[in-house]
Amino acid sequence: MSQKLVCNCNGTMPLDAKALGLTMHTSLCRQEVGSVIKAFDGSDSIVIACTQESALFSELAEQSTKPLVAPLRFVNIREVAGWTQEAKASTPKIAALLALAEMPQAEPVPVVNYESQGRLLIVGPGKQALPWAEKLSDSLDVSVLCTEPGALPIARNFPIYTGSLTKLDGYLGNFSVDWDLQNPIDPEMCTRCGACVEVCPEGAIDDAFQIDLDKCKSHRACVTACAGIGAINFDRVERKRSAEFDLIMDLRVDPQMRMSQTPKGYFAPGNDSLEQALVASQLLGLVGEFEKPKYFAYNEKVCAHGRNGKVGCNACIDVCSTGAISSLFKNGQGTIEVNPNLCMGCGACSTVCPSSAMRYNYPSVPHQGKEIKTLANIFALESAKTKQAQAPVLLLHTLQAGTQALDSLGRLAHLKPKQSEGLPSFVLPYGIEHIASTGLDLWLGALSYGFGEVILLLTGDEDPAYRAALETQTDLGNAILAAYGFDARFSLIQIDSIGGLQPASSAMAKLRQRGALPAICSPASFGLGNQKRETIEMVLEHLQKQAKTPLPVAGAVLPKSSFLGGLNINKDACTLCMSCVGSCPEGALLDNLDEPKLSFIEKHCVQCGICVQTCPEQALALSPRLLSVEQRKEKVELNETKPFHCISCGKVFGTSKMVDLMLSKLGAHGAFAGAALERLKMCSDCRVVDMVNKEQ
Repeated sequence: MSQKLVCNCNGTMPLDAKALGLTMHTSLCRQEVGSVIKAFDGSDSIVIACTQESALFSELAEQSTKPLVAPLRFVNIREVAGWTQEAKASTPKIAALLALAEMPQAEPVPVVNYESQGRLLIVGPGKQALPWAEKLSDSLDVSVLCTEPGALPIARNFPIYTGSLTKLDGYLGNFSVDWDLQNPIDPEMCTRCGACVEVCPEGAIDDAFQIDLDKCKSHRACVTACAGIGAINFDRVERKRSAEFDLIMDLRVDPQMRMSQTPKGYFAPGNDSLEQALVASQLLGLVGEFEKPKYFAYNEKVCAHGRNGKVGCNACIDVCSTGAISSLFKNGQGTIEVNPNLCMGCGACSTVCPSSAMRYNYPSVPHQGKEIKTLANIFALESAKTKQAQAPVLLLHTLQAGTQALDSLGRLAHLKPKQSEGLPSFVLPYGIEHIASTGLDLWLGALSYGFGEVILLLTGDEDPAYRAALETQTDLGNAILAAYGFDARFSLIQIDSIGGLQPASSAMAKLRQRGALPAICSPASFGLGNQKRETIEMVLEHLQKQAKTPLPVAGAVLPKSSFLGGLNINKDACTLCMSCVGSCPEGALLDNLDEPKLSFIEKHCVQCGICVQTCPEQALALSPRLLSVEQRKEKVELNETKPFHCISCGKVFGTSKMVDLMLSKLGAHGAFAGAALERLKMCSDCRVVDMVNKEQ
């Protein structure tokens, strides 16, 4: 059990203490802070319904003489329920949110380690990069790559390079950098004595100790003056330079890494002085050993990336914005390889993966399933007490950015109720690590648990590929629902930034005016699993039993993006060579040991298309569709033909279609005239015997 401490924030929320079964406080962070300190001496875990003062309460917990039995848990009911236009009707929502806060935390996942020794490379114009190098060199092992000349410091306290950056990749503790030395003066060899500056007749060299080639008239007096040092070379052949670093500070207006989530250890504040100062502060804390969760789990056995040298599903590679996922082929077998240090935990790869090979693990879908099931159950239970039973809306959002946006929206709804709308009483917010990590298994699971609809809040900082993937998945989800006769229940709310909340406010106003939609089915009892396809199969079976309209016998057509579907076959073109069977990574296509017969189990097909690419006769085509659960489980025959018997010994060595095709293609060739053509109708053993006999 846990002890719940709920604060009504100076009485500004119309909370029903009796309905919630809780003692209500009005100034938990001030006059009533003693209640919190007293709770620390108890033997229960503690849930505090106030996120505003989480820092204060955490500090008090650290000062407590008795160790807490469990870490403090915080839940926000003020901005998402108590300060909205429907606060008086939000008791079921508050009860559900409090119940969620009591649930066990997710199981820990493996960690990914980083080690940084503080080797920092500052890239950018010398006028900006060199002053920052001076400031940071006392604390970090600084190097500078000047992409534009700048006055060099008198003391050589840190390495200074010049040139054009050609390659930069890696992550915290392991960055690899290549650049081209383009100027005749190598600053690493230059002693900054100034002899070249004195003798240059055009004044093409200044205190940056780089030659302005537009001014230089090739007198080469500078080369003579620098002869003893040898730092100047107009005929330099080897210009490529490379080095390894732990940290990168990229001050260029056009940074090297443009992805929405850059690798740990890479910062690109541009030429904004405030942003540069913030980054400098962060860099000072990135020396030592660090770790982060390993967000994903990969099962190579069910990956549909490639077989027989053919590329099938590329979904995870295409959607990854950090370059963490790459293709790997070995002996014709295609798998993907994930660099866990580059993975930033967006989870989009698991969302678009059709086969469950890529799974998001932080937290897992089973854990999230338990939480949203609890939300739905508690909301339904408390809502029934008020005799206003309604299906809640699940509002999914990125934990950090989404929470910030919803808190701001709730505050605006409280302070400016005529201009802004907060969350309606039936909208339950649920934060996840990243909005791109959620997919149809969780969304459909939510509907099966009693949610009326699922809405995704995008806060504007998502990579365009993530937004496109989520739009594709919502379209597919709504198409599946439509096949059963249900209306659309998946949608997106897009705001440009946390500061631009009007689209979210307008969306909440429309929801409140429309009211809650009814649930599409009775609540399911099953739990969500780690295998996406198994979870979706369970949900589809549940929905099919309560569908408004039966599925067509031929199946309901789904979008091309569907991972559910079958195969169309041109029986006349197919020779039953069984190339497709050998290429199928999921075991959806089957051959027959006793007779030439091609079978198919649609439930196993992930629509990767490898079989289509492998088929030499181009006899196969994907058919995105939704059949009934019974049809999807059934093994059906796609094609069959008669076996071909050797004309000499009678042994089966192929199919009639295959031999007929071979005879038609080779019969006109001179090398297969007469007896040679007849040998094509023999098995390999009889063919050899016949050739030997003919030669004797």
